[in-house]
Amino acid sequence: MNDIHGNSGSLGNPRGIGDLLDVAVERAVPVVRALPDGRLEAATPCAEFDVKALVNHLFQVMEQFQRLAAKQDVGFSAFAESPDRVAEGPDWRERFGEEARKLVAAWSAPGAEEGTTGAMNMPAATVGSMVLLDLTVHIWDLARATGQEYVPEGEALAVVQRLAGTVAELAPTARSMGVFGEAVPEPAGASAFERLLAATGRDRRWAAPVS
Repeated sequence: MNDIHGNSGSLGNPRGIGDLLDVAVERAVPVVRALPDGRLEAATPCAEFDVKALVNHLFQVMEQFQRLAAKQDVGFSAFAESPDRVAEGPDWRERFGEEARKLVAAWSAPGAEEGTTGAMNMPAATVGSMVLLDLTVHIWDLARATGQEYVPEGEALAVVQRLAGTVAELAPTARSMGVFGEAVPEPAGASAFERLLAATGRDRRWAAPVS
C-alpha cells in the first residue's frame, strides 16, 4: 500500500493536502464552469447522482470539509442530503469556484492536517485526502457525463499518487458502506489515474446512456 501521505514528483518532496487541493481545484473549476445547463439531468458514472445532484453534493462536501479542517464535529449524517445550490441562482458555477478556494484555504491553514477530526475521530490527514478524492474522481464523473476531457497530468500526478494510498486504505470500509463500487478490471497498460478510477469502481470507458 502506498504511503497515505504521498510524495510529489520524482524528488519525493512531501506535499500537504492544501497544496494538492490547490492543484485539484485548478483542474476542477474549469470542468464545472463548462457544464452546460442542458446536461444537468444527464447521468454520470456515479449512478447515485445525475450532473446537477453531483454538483450539489460537491458543494456540500466542500462546505463540510472546511468545517472538518477546523476540527469541528462533523459526522456522516452531514452528507446525507445536499441543499440545491444550483437552484439558488445562475451564478452557481462562480459560487462553486469560490467555495473551492475556501476549501483550499481551510486545508492550508496551520495544523489542519494534524491530529484527528470529525465525529469519527479519524486522522485529519486521511480526512483531507478524502475530500481530495472527491474533487478528483467526481470531477472526472462530471467531465465524462458532459463530454469533457479530464486527464491528470503534470502536477496533478502528485494528487493521483497520494490518492492511490488513500483508496487502498479506505476501500474495504468504503465498499461495505456503498461509497465505492466494486473494483473493475484494470485495462492493460492502465495509467495511474485509470487504476485509481478502477479501484473506486469506475470504468474509464463509461458512456452516457443514449436517450
